[in-house]
Amino acid sequence: MTNLGTVEGLDTLTRSLAQRTPDELAALLTRHAEPLSRRPAPTRLRELAGALWSYETLHHTVLHLDHPCLHLLAATARISQDLARSAAPVPAAPTAGADYQSLMAHRLSFPDLATEPVPADDAFRALGAAAPGPARDAVTTALELLYADGLAAPTEDGAIVVPPRTPQLLAAHDLGTFTPVAPRFQETAVPQTAVPETVVREPAVPESAASDSATATAAAPEAPAPAAASLRDESQAAASALAATLDRLLAALAAQPAALRKTGGLALREIKRLAKAAGASEARTRLLLDLVLAAGLVALKRTPAGITAVPTGAYDAWLAEAPGERLVPVLTAWTTLWAIPTYTPFGETPTALVRGEDRHAPALRHALLKALAGAPAGEPPSRLPAGTSLSAKPSGGPDRRPDLRALLDAAAWHRPLAVVGEPLAEDRAAHILDEAAFLALVAHGALTPLGHALLATSPTDPEALRSHLRELLPPPVEQAHFQADLTAVVPGPPSAALASLLSWVADRESEGHAVTWRFTPASVRRALDAGHGAADLLAALAEVSAAGPLPQPLTYLVQDAARAHGRMRVLPTACCIRSDDEALIRELTAHRALQALGLRAIAPTVLASARPPAETLEALRSAGYAPALESETGTASVERAAGHRAVVPSSGSATAPLALARRLLSG
Repeated sequence: MTNLGTVEGLDTLTRSLAQRTPDELAALLTRHAEPLSRRPAPTRLRELAGALWSYETLHHTVLHLDHPCLHLLAATARISQDLARSAAPVPAAPTAGADYQSLMAHRLSFPDLATEPVPADDAFRALGAAAPGPARDAVTTALELLYADGLAAPTEDGAIVVPPRTPQLLAAHDLGTFTPVAPRFQETAVPQTAVPETVVREPAVPESAASDSATATAAAPEAPAPAAASLRDESQAAASALAATLDRLLAALAAQPAALRKTGGLALREIKRLAKAAGASEARTRLLLDLVLAAGLVALKRTPAGITAVPTGAYDAWLAEAPGERLVPVLTAWTTLWAIPTYTPFGETPTALVRGEDRHAPALRHALLKALAGAPAGEPPSRLPAGTSLSAKPSGGPDRRPDLRALLDAAAWHRPLAVVGEPLAEDRAAHILDEAAFLALVAHGALTPLGHALLATSPTDPEALRSHLRELLPPPVEQAHFQADLTAVVPGPPSAALASLLSWVADRESEGHAVTWRFTPASVRRALDAGHGAADLLAALAEVSAAGPLPQPLTYLVQDAARAHGRMRVLPTACCIRSDDEALIRELTAHRALQALGLRAIAPTVLASARPPAETLEALRSAGYAPALESETGTASVERAAGHRAVVPSSGSATAPLALARRLLSG
């Protein structure tokens, strides 16, 4: 049995979706990508409408509503529920011992669903927003955002239709009094035992960003020059260090993929290995591993030995980008990550590369950044020293961390359901802020310009963030300074080509604002082993030299290593053919049908083949011979046919949001 009001509501939402452009529908699919990915992909707009208003999707979506949107949705649902009850009175509850038909009739009567359209004026009046003013502006913007997110749909006469199960969805939450104005977090750093009044009210100024309604935070005055310069400098230093750490981490994964445990996630020894290679703590290494996986720079690959984490083809394109642009996919992945990787509740084993299940994390993360973004900028953020950990309480002396409770009170307006009543909210918030500081988004307990740029960036168009990072981090350095002590110094982040060349022929020795490589006989031999000639190496190094000719000690080192290189040879071969019949060996060498094997005589009774044993056996048998397979110990081996393996289909662009939007709109 289906409730008619529910069907009509889905029809209204379907018509609303059909009126969108492909880009608008793609933006909707992107915003709801995580919950929708846990359901079958829709093939029609009606299926998408049903998915958007399913209880599971709504359970996630309402976490990302701010205070005005949530109050408007709740008020509209309450009015709709009352209208539905008056239109179809609820049948009396069956008495004890009633028959099955009576029980089912009452259960299927849908007495508590919000199925009736609500006039917009009634919804506005319920929130005290009937007259022009800040409340009216906030509710108007909230309604537009509910429509954009598919959480409400307009009827032809302008009434509002909301998901029918909204009353049950919000029944357990106390939303409090409607407040159209966002509280502002007054930045302080005082002992937690003495909490001043930090939340103040400001006049409302509607916001046009698609992720929040009229956040009603008044435009803060520009930060004083010293404060702005301090925040920018801290952000630039942290972003530069982050880019270098990411480079080292992914290079370590490319050199040696990380094996996952059978139970899922990386083993502690793998995390320790990668942390050492990246030059970061284990907690931050776990954070970066989850981010590069979410950004598509790393994938989990199934092998006969188990599942390993290896860089993807996107990693090669990532290497060719400028240092600032490399951070774009990582930072945008952090905003949507269903986990707080550096936070490990008591009793859990820290790991990485597992699918997150913390659906509150993205909303809490956004709320904290929005609260910091609305903090007054009248004083320089110098109270909190750089590098102060928020997640670790000091062992002695006063607690000089920012007042996390006051920050959460301000953040609750931006994402009420992700903050209010959540257990361990302060601990989770502290770890999120520590992650934000590591990612150059927060410094001295205040939001950096990069943090503001990330908040203003649309998930479907990160160009604003990319542009900011281009300005924040200098372009890569293309030349190095070669010195007589057999070192090469790059005064800044090296380009991918320069770093690759120097890493082939020298060992990276130090990091920081200047990167140093050291040339040794072993490092030069490594380049020669890879097929580089001495003349080619010297020419390539001279081309990237910032001071003209290379120092003599470096030239002599390369030439001396080249003279000693190759005095003994290792013959590459895939397998050998052995026979006591020397005439047969000579016959095989001259056989025209076996030329593809590249047979070479290395002894009167031994031939070297360039092809693996299976291909060599097949070629010999096709030519009319009867070879046998021999093991490494000289005994005969039994050949078995290899088992079939299923090929995992790759996900194509057909599932991309824009392609899916066009397909749905085309019918």
